[in-house]
Amino acid sequence: MNRHILAAALIAVAASAAVAANPKGGITPEMLPKIKQAYQGTAADKAIHNAISNNDINKLAINTDARNSFDTHFSHRVPSKGITNQRSSGRCWLFTGLNVLRAQMMNEHNLPRIEFSQNYNFFFDQLEKANLFLQGIIDTSDRPMEDQTVDWLFKNPLGDGGQFTGVADIITKYGVVPSDVMVETYSSNNTSRMSNLIGLKLKEYGLELRDLAAKGTKPAALADRKTEMLGQVYRMLALNLGEPPTEFTWARKDSKGNPVEEPRTYTPQQFYKEYLGNDLRNDYVMVMNDPSREYYKVYEIEYDRHTYDGDNWKYVNLPIEDIKEMAIASIKDSTAMYFSCDVGKFFDRDRGVLDVDYYDYGSLFGTTFGMDKRQRILTHSSGSSHAMTLVAVDLDKDGKPKKWMVENSWGPGANDGHLIMTDPWFDEYMFRLVLNKKYVTPKVMELLKQKPILLPAWDPMFSADI
Repeated sequence: MNRHILAAALIAVAASAAVAANPKGGITPEMLPKIKQAYQGTAADKAIHNAISNNDINKLAINTDARNSFDTHFSHRVPSKGITNQRSSGRCWLFTGLNVLRAQMMNEHNLPRIEFSQNYNFFFDQLEKANLFLQGIIDTSDRPMEDQTVDWLFKNPLGDGGQFTGVADIITKYGVVPSDVMVETYSSNNTSRMSNLIGLKLKEYGLELRDLAAKGTKPAALADRKTEMLGQVYRMLALNLGEPPTEFTWARKDSKGNPVEEPRTYTPQQFYKEYLGNDLRNDYVMVMNDPSREYYKVYEIEYDRHTYDGDNWKYVNLPIEDIKEMAIASIKDSTAMYFSCDVGKFFDRDRGVLDVDYYDYGSLFGTTFGMDKRQRILTHSSGSSHAMTLVAVDLDKDGKPKKWMVENSWGPGANDGHLIMTDPWFDEYMFRLVLNKKYVTPKVMELLKQKPILLPAWDPMFSADI
């Protein structure tokens, strides 16, 4: 081939490759210099680069004025004592629910301290979730594997996360026991390995059930096989967590640990009924602040429950001021609440502080972060990530909240294991609250008569499930 022709061909190939490398919408060589202009490499830029490259961004972004002006006084606080620790587990929903109940029991029975066994209720939570998955597989066995519900079930056979309907259904069915009746184990404190192995077994069982159904196995035979499968799950749980007691002996004690009554024998259900007795399924209302969806509507999430025969997660979506009004009424009456939020945002863990003005990221990077709560939800930038127990509010002279406090389940720490949040932070990152009906306004109770709007189990707003 002529050298000139070869050269022309090579140039054409190179030009074609350049076009292929820079399709419409890509970064072109002409664009790159314009992009690079944002970083001038000035002395200030270099100083900030040196600081950021060698330090935690949060340490550099702390707003000293906000940090210095923070106080820890609260005008109204629910009495409670003792901090729990969920350790390396996703059981915050369970710790929170039990912490709400223990505050009630201490207050009503004049107890210096009580803690319930999270391990006991977690055992049955895992067993019930296994049944929910297996029965869900049977119910959807006539659908293809590509069906979105079937796909979701196989993606989520078991987990340690949850929300208040799980607290309600598990405790209503199985009761509670004191913490020393069924103590924590390594696997209850570190749940991932156990849950992953049981989940793997459940997926195997799910495929087997679908295969049996496809071969025409009758419902009664499928139910029998499911019961056998749950027996293996029970065994795995017992090996990891211990076997739950069917009865135990207990007596109330004073602040020095001395019994103040004769010991008695209880079943877990009897113990709950005698010392608490709340109708957790019917006497509580979950409210939510989700500005991405219409307010004053009731929503329900399909398959978002802990037991097959339990209740789907249902809530009323409300403006934040409506929620605050009811929360304040509950705290004033010494009643703690189940509360969930996006705990990781603007959080100083060392001081136990949540404050939207605490970190000035904009000044550090020379930009702004301007999305509101609705926009953060729509872009998956924010969502409920942790459940805690709402126990205090600090009101100004006009009765308006200045800050709030929650009892956490991360063990001892700043503020004796409590987190303090400013009212503006509450507005932006609080999502869900569970209230006793006595504190729910008549307007909200009327809304509960609506037929709920059903949302799919895979709705991204509820993937964290707390």
